Amino acid sequence: MKIGIDISGGDFAPAANLDGAILAQKELKGDAIIVLIGDEEQIISGLLERNIADGLFEIIHAPEVITFHDHPTRALSKKPNSSIAVGFNQLAKGELHAFASTGNTGAMLVGSMYKLNTIAGVIRPCITSTLPAIDGSKTILLDVGSNADCKADVLYQFAVLGSLYSQHVHNIEKPRVALLNIGEEESKGNLLTIATYKLLAESDEINFIGNIEGRHIFSGKADVIVCDGFTGNVVLKQAEGIYSLMKKRGINDEYFDRFNYENYGGTPILGVKGNVIIGHGISNDIAVKNMILHAHEVASSGLAMKVNDAFN
Repeated sequence: MKIGIDISGGDFAPAANLDGAILAQKELKGDAIIVLIGDEEQIISGLLERNIADGLFEIIHAPEVITFHDHPTRALSKKPNSSIAVGFNQLAKGELHAFASTGNTGAMLVGSMYKLNTIAGVIRPCITSTLPAIDGSKTILLDVGSNADCKADVLYQFAVLGSLYSQHVHNIEKPRVALLNIGEEESKGNLLTIATYKLLAESDEINFIGNIEGRHIFSGKADVIVCDGFTGNVVLKQAEGIYSLMKKRGINDEYFDRFNYENYGGTPILGVKGNVIIGHGISNDIAVKNMILHAHEVASSGLAMKVNDAFN
């Protein structure tokens, strides 16, 4: 298995990405080859500085960089030799089994849809976030930002995608799927959630358990929580904010330490023909390591193929 990592992406590139790749390689112990994609001279120099033996990694030269200031829909065509563009080309050709980056999220989403294409039957690909539950389990929240406005059929598909992710990557046999709402009753909510509730309740593809309120998001009552990208992003940023405030106030707590984004590394783009993992732009070496390990986990599970089989 080969996992490509964008060495040029993120706020702390290339150092954090190189250090993260080295840490990941030690944990993978030969189960996968990590392919470093970026400026070859910069990569080789960085490896020499870290006393890394020649041949431990594969290197693909990609001298251009898509920054956070580049327009996502134009960046790939304007910078065909960028690390993100080259990474997607390698993934599309089957030279990589997964591609991960902490770079421009918009460019990663555009590349996923236009370089790999959306799986037939999927209306909109989406991204997720893993939330720590108080009982020690993990809850998948989706969408968390790629689709701010949604219709009921799109939210229904998010439920299916999230359930497949939870089942095949988190190894939960029958994931409990809930709809994020302002009340538990099926009549509560806005026009979108009321219509979505009906679709989910009538489905035999998922294990729908009903509505879930915001106060129960971290309770462990659901394995998958569905919402539109606007709402999901607000929830995600609030969770990140709570963690940051606790750290600033010097409060240490075993449960809240699990809110640290470093623990999860990244999230797959669900609904596209390939394994693409997006990491946080501020990722340090630990976060990059976990992003690569999660890319290996997702690729090993065959998630993209299982999503394709479910929709076709």
